[in-house]
Amino acid sequence: MEWTLVAAAAAALIIGIAKTSFGGLGSIAVALMALSLPTKESTAATLLLLITGDIIGVLRYRRSADWKLLRALLPSVVPGLLVGALFIQMVDDLVLRRSIGAILLVSVVLQLVMSTLARRREPMPELDDAPPHRGLTVGAGVAAGFTTMAANAAGPVMAVYLQLAKVEKMRFLGTSAWFYFIVNVAKTPLSASLGLFTPEVMVTVAWGIPVVLLGTVIGVALVHRVKQRAFDVITLLTSIIAAGALLVV
Repeated sequence: MEWTLVAAAAAALIIGIAKTSFGGLGSIAVALMALSLPTKESTAATLLLLITGDIIGVLRYRRSADWKLLRALLPSVVPGLLVGALFIQMVDDLVLRRSIGAILLVSVVLQLVMSTLARRREPMPELDDAPPHRGLTVGAGVAAGFTTMAANAAGPVMAVYLQLAKVEKMRFLGTSAWFYFIVNVAKTPLSASLGLFTPEVMVTVAWGIPVVLLGTVIGVALVHRVKQRAFDVITLLTSIIAAGALLVV
């Protein structure tokens, strides 16, 4: 019981930090929550805590969103959400936990590949306001919808999509903030229809929300003090450990 409370509190704190600074930490929070609650219910608890962080993110970066990109991407997220909800309904807790672990590992690989490519290529000029190729947009939307519904882990998919769209830093932050907020709110009725908002989940969320808010304050302070490269390495290593734990526990 003590381990459960510590893991859930750590997950809530990390969610707050991730929403205001280093988004890659989100996968660690997903893993910790899946280890502290029954796996299916953990996705619902994580969802409500993420929405708390999303609100702060939107308030900070609301004016920087690229709505043209969002309007192109969001419709294709819906099929992915529905497939993800069906997947959660069909599998048991063990299969879902292993699946979340696998998704997180794939996410780490995506982050490594994209960071390697970013270091090797020359800086490219920004594109105009046209969204990326329609096929890429649809594929990214469906993948983001499924991974966010099944594992609250759309971050790497969204990061790759926005990098390929060549958005600059503030547009990246603003577009991501609004995307996660809209999609997470849209997921809530699906999670409710699956009966995932149990009393245990709601109690966890009730005391977790203040911890998320504390995390947002820490995140704002950290982003100006910790070198991005060092933080990225720590995030990737801890993400691998977290994903491995879900695959073997």
